[in-house]
Amino acid sequence: MATLSPTAGVRNSGRLFALGLDVLVQTFRRPFQVREFIQQSWFVVSVTVLPTALVAIPFGAVIALQLGSLTSQIGAQSYIGAASVLAIVREASPIVCALLIAGAGGSAICADLGSRTIREEIDAMEALGISPIQRLVVPRVWACTLVSLALNGVVSVVGVAGGYFFNVILQHGTPGAYLASFSSLAQLSDLYAGEVKAAMFGFLAGVVAAYKGLTAGGGPKGVGDAVNQSVVITFLLLFVVNFVTTAVYFRLVPAKGA
Repeated sequence: MATLSPTAGVRNSGRLFALGLDVLVQTFRRPFQVREFIQQSWFVVSVTVLPTALVAIPFGAVIALQLGSLTSQIGAQSYIGAASVLAIVREASPIVCALLIAGAGGSAICADLGSRTIREEIDAMEALGISPIQRLVVPRVWACTLVSLALNGVVSVVGVAGGYFFNVILQHGTPGAYLASFSSLAQLSDLYAGEVKAAMFGFLAGVVAAYKGLTAGGGPKGVGDAVNQSVVITFLLLFVVNFVTTAVYFRLVPAKGA
């Protein structure tokens, strides 16, 4: 039975980070695989847009209902709109997009690259002098990044609309108070923060999926294990990165009215 080296995690982390840097460097090499990028973007959109829209509705509703109940208990109903919208736009929306990108698009990318790896297609490309990172990884990673940005806007709109509906209809909130509190406390930098997070999360999901696919081994079972590992690793990294970026945002961007 093989034992896991205590330094294996450090080595894998370094290789993952190196792959991310290689993607950034190889992006500027010509020719850029435009056709592959468009095909991968369309594929990721096709497998994520409907689940994302469906998940965004209950996500916004749950946040609105929870915050509505809490603000009613402390007598701060006038701030329910701002709290709900900021929670969705700045925190929930990027996370939802990234989880679906990693679970649907990232797993498919990992399976595709993993199957190419065990069939030795990656080795054949390298033997012919073709960079698999430039040819296969770069278009897929940037496709995940672009689609994550686009889906973040969809989740924000659907989530805010769902939160507004459930707060006004189910909790008998005031439409004017909901909108007024949102406009008085929200700022454009909140939207920018959500978009930056979505781009970072999409890039991270693509890099992890590509790394696990390129390092898959052991036949079809190894590819299946790599897919599972890519999703789990992406989820863990997303929450860590989200915490860091949120802490940096609150440190650098003052709250409106502060």
